Amino acid sequence: MIIENIKLFLQNIHKNRILTNTILETKKYLDIIFIQELLWSTIWSIFSSSSKEEEVAVGAPNHLNWIKFSRNSLNNHNYSRVILYINICLIGLHFSFHKNIFDHRDICCFSFFNKNNVFFLLNIYSDSNQSALKYLKDTEANIWNILVMTGDFNIRDSDWDSNFSFHLVYSDLLIDIVDMFDLFFLNLINPVSTRYSDNCNNSNSVINLMFLRPKFCWTQ
Repeated sequence: MIIENIKLFLQNIHKNRILTNTILETKKYLDIIFIQELLWSTIWSIFSSSSKEEEVAVGAPNHLNWIKFSRNSLNNHNYSRVILYINICLIGLHFSFHKNIFDHRDICCFSFFNKNNVFFLLNIYSDSNQSALKYLKDTEANIWNILVMTGDFNIRDSDWDSNFSFHLVYSDLLIDIVDMFDLFFLNLINPVSTRYSDNCNNSNSVINLMFLRPKFCWTQ
């Protein structure tokens, strides 16, 4: 089955457009790329016949090898902070974006078909207020076949970060959501930090996490 061999990549790019372009160009051997803290920037602008101001088109980076999925918004202060790039080689799996299930700027939910089954994947950016997780907790969604839930959760916890000695209340919120979707935490064979501090007084941390369905065997 193709889902047993699918290759994933996730990264918070901190609104770095050059980094996004570099990932898209150098990671062509991957299947799905999960990006958090996406930068939306002007693609083109033209003068309007009905206004003195220019009409501006804003978008995310494109690449010929990738199909992008994200939530669009007409509100300049509510652009999506998550996006998925699907390798064009997988176009036959009929990927679909589902704003109707989770309508939140920091949650990207999409599905694909494999051997007559539909599977869902979630890309999440949860800010310091954990707004995305609170939304998930309060939203009734009639989906059960979530294959992967991943992203930048901004939660340090001793359960997944060996450099951190505490268990935080937001960890319980995340665990409740993981249990609600019947997922389990992916433990890496070689654990590494996912966020590297630029301050020597602060330690590196593990805040980018991945949760999978139990019936599938994954290695990393």
